[in-house]
Amino acid sequence: MDSRAYVNQLFNLEGHVGIVTGASRGIGMGIAKVLTDAGARIYNLDQAERSGDEEIDGYMEDIFVNLMDRKETKKAVRQIADKEGQLDFLINNAGMTYKCLAQEFPTDMYQKIQNLNLETMFELCRMCYPYLKKSRYTGRILNISSMGAYMGFNGVVPYCITKSGVLGLTRGLAEEWKNDNILVNSVAPGWCLTRMNEEMFRENPHRKEAALKKMMLDRFARPQEIGYMMLFLLSQASTYLTGQDFAVDGGALSHGF
Repeated sequence: MDSRAYVNQLFNLEGHVGIVTGASRGIGMGIAKVLTDAGARIYNLDQAERSGDEEIDGYMEDIFVNLMDRKETKKAVRQIADKEGQLDFLINNAGMTYKCLAQEFPTDMYQKIQNLNLETMFELCRMCYPYLKKSRYTGRILNISSMGAYMGFNGVVPYCITKSGVLGLTRGLAEEWKNDNILVNSVAPGWCLTRMNEEMFRENPHRKEAALKKMMLDRFARPQEIGYMMLFLLSQASTYLTGQDFAVDGGALSHGF
């Protein structure tokens, strides 16, 4: 086999079946585009409908589900595994935040953020475990963490708490499931040019300037650039990686002052 064919084989996801949560838009959609282009069959678990102008060339099926409803989510996972006869990866992308000073933060909103960003992620990993350990490719779990797991951000302390928890979840599961044919890693995106962020920046141009100053590369990420890291971590090029968090942040975490 020549070198080009070998590299193409390493990153070929034909025959792989996986779940991406929150893939109807934004980073989740960017991830889904990259992975379906590589040949994977994707199931999008989300409450939101897919944006009409977002096209997927490969296979992605939308399953409308409230991820915080454990019974509903477990039923969806079982249906996917039964239909496909396999489940090879889970990407926990869905999350939420709410901007409010810590001393004024509503308790019910804190609990919702904790539930979706961390507890639901843990439960989905557990739901998918029996199927992932049987994957003929090596099962993979990829969790979306955040720069908020490393840096302090004003007005989103509960979000930072949950994203720090994602790192603990990732490392803990990687250790527990190291002999179960499952690799567990996480990815920390930097500021990404999604529709939601574009709308926020239009309302608050000063925040856009402040965010850009944090980027060593002086630009925002495209959602697909997060997808490229996901492709690497699902590929046969990453079989010796587990329990790690990978920052795709334009150098923000290393930026000096």
